[in-house]
Formats: sequence, structure tokens, C-alpha cells
Amino acid sequence: MRRKDREVSDRAEIIEIMKTCDVCRLGMVDEEGFAYMVPLNFGLEANDEHITLYFHSAKDGHKIDLMKRKPDVAFEMDCGHELVFNEATGHCTMNFQSVMGRGKISFIDDPEEKFRAMTILTDGYHETHFQFNPKAMPVTAVYKLDVETMTAKRKA
Repeated sequence: MRRKDREVSDRAEIIEIMKTCDVCRLGMVDEEGFAYMVPLNFGLEANDEHITLYFHSAKDGHKIDLMKRKPDVAFEMDCGHELVFNEATGHCTMNFQSVMGRGKISFIDDPEEKFRAMTILTDGYHETHFQFNPKAMPVTAVYKLDVETMTAKRKA
């Protein structure tokens, strides 16, 4: 990381940044070698040793095809955007927090694990437990990203 003064290295702080974000962008490589990015809602599960991100979508589509072909993906999430303008000098900058990393996608087929993953995902967007309609489960793809590496940055 070029700007070491902005690096966030404390794991607990990184997880707090992740909890503040509401979109995670997954980066994949398509058949022609081009980057393919897609913004997704996500659920976060973190314990002392591992971070898992959960996602859901339709069962078919370009991103599903790409992830099945090559499950190694990158991710990025950011939040806390604030434009800072110094009228006296005519300079402006942007405050932010971001987390980037990579890992491996795996699809969740076990009904109990799928339900648990969807609960983590939906509860992340609601102040209280959200009881989603389980009838949607058979037509929903649920997958997880096991985070292998990540870095975080903060400018305030």
C-alpha cells in the first residue's frame, strides 16, 4: 500500500468498516480476459480466524457462469464518503473508508446452510430480525466468499 498512513491494519477496525458498507463489488475475469464487476448486497460473518461474505442472486446469469468457471474473485467495498473543500486554497479531497481483498466463491446447496446464510445476509440490512419468505429459496442462488486476503484504507 502506497499510503501507509491511511492503512487500517487492525482486524477489528476492518470488520467495523465492512459492517458500515452496504454494497460489496465482486470482481471476476470473463472469457475474454476482461474484468467483470458486479455490486451486490452481502452478509458478513467474522470469527477470530475467518471472514465469510454471503451473497444471493438469481440462479442463472453471467456472474454465476463466471464464478462457476473460475471461483477465484476479488472484492471491494467502500463507505464514509465525504467531500472536503478548502475554500482558501481551492483544494478538495474525499474522505472515505474501503476494504479490498480476494478469496474463493463456493455455492451453498444444503438447505439449512442456505437458510442460515440468507438470514445473516438479510439481518445485516435490518435493525431487527427479518423473516424473509422461504418460498424464494428454491429459485435463489446463495454463495459465499471465504476471504483469503484483504487490505483496508481510511482517509479522514
